[in-house]
Amino acid sequence: MIESFTTTTSILLGTAASLAVVHTLLGIDHSLPFVAIGQARGWTLRRTLSITALCGAGHVASSLFIGGLGAAFGSTLDSLLWVESARGELAATLLIAFGLTYAVWALWRSIRGVTHSHIHTHADGTVHEHPHDHTGEHTHLHPDRQNLTPWVLFVIFVFGPCEPLIPLMVVPAMTGSWGVLAGVAGVFGVLTIGTMVTTVAIGYRTVAMVDRAYITRHADLVAGLLIAGSGAAVLILDI
Repeated sequence: MIESFTTTTSILLGTAASLAVVHTLLGIDHSLPFVAIGQARGWTLRRTLSITALCGAGHVASSLFIGGLGAAFGSTLDSLLWVESARGELAATLLIAFGLTYAVWALWRSIRGVTHSHIHTHADGTVHEHPHDHTGEHTHLHPDRQNLTPWVLFVIFVFGPCEPLIPLMVVPAMTGSWGVLAGVAGVFGVLTIGTMVTTVAIGYRTVAMVDRAYITRHADLVAGLLIAGSGAAVLILDI
């Protein structure tokens, strides 16, 4: 009996680890939006990875919450998977909407070419004001826009489901093996977030090594289109 329990637990934990890595690698929406927006907004690698980890945590936690409610109220696996599927379509739609809105904003800003002034204070106390616009290579990132973007991504990822996690939670929940359930959730969560962070780090470093003269001038537009494209890929390819 103990041997059978240990074997079942090992299989569940191994499956959780494998599915966490595979579902994260196949889902381009788990990495591409962070690489694109991080490069476009001029985020450091550390900031980009921190935001990735935060969104990944929200992504996993929301599915744990849904699965926990399902286990508590005796919901069937089919009903839980339906909820997760609906959440997945909603998250992909929100990703597309966010990406297109961001791209339109970038295009409008580029065409409009508004010139405005900023006051700069130097180390020696000298203060001066100079005008500039956002049509050239100089890009001035406004703090309010920088701070809003991560939270938009976080909300989208909270809606995004971890569909492979639900069946893995149901098996130990049916037998009341709460320790195994916690282990499965922990392994899946840690490896999902870890894979997201690793993939984004590789993508960020790779893009940083490319000659990006054209991309830099149109970074926000490119980022918006890539984000919308990743959402569309999720809807079309169902990944």
